Amino acid sequence: MQSTPTNAVRWTIADLGLFEGDRVNRYEIIDGELFVTRAPDWKHQAACINIGSVLKLWSDESGLGQANITPGVIFSDSDNVIPDVVWISNDRLEHLLDEAGHLTAAPELVVEVLSPGKTNERRDREAKLKLYSAQGVFEYWIVNLKEQSVEVYRRENAALKLVATFYREDELTSPMLPDFRCLVSAFF
Repeated sequence: MQSTPTNAVRWTIADLGLFEGDRVNRYEIIDGELFVTRAPDWKHQAACINIGSVLKLWSDESGLGQANITPGVIFSDSDNVIPDVVWISNDRLEHLLDEAGHLTAAPELVVEVLSPGKTNERRDREAKLKLYSAQGVFEYWIVNLKEQSVEVYRRENAALKLVATFYREDELTSPMLPDFRCLVSAFF
């Protein structure tokens, strides 16, 4: 007997209306797969604010762009996420916001702070890395609260590749952010 393959459910942005009013969970769709996570905990959010503040201060001084925490990024009907922190240049920002104020294309820098659990880690290290790479993000930082480290991925040959891991005592710089310098410990 021949079996007929079943089509997996493919989620789209229109389906997110089913969860309106839920303030406990965060819903993201990557390649049609729905990822549901609990709202981040205190340490996670504190790290996001710290990272966003460091990037905002540098942005205010340089005048080159803007940082934001937990913005919606709608790449397509089946790819929409809520990164922890983003930085986008002023030149790109004005062209990438929709009427509702969501980004519709890749910011230059995306930062994800790892949440506990294998599913969350897989989402950030695999699904989001693949999505951000395909969408043209220039640099991706994965922040590990437990290890107090930052893995830096940079665009090489049209893909994001791990270039370095920085720890508390290391100074983080980026060729994309001229004269940006920050001790990793400032994130924690």
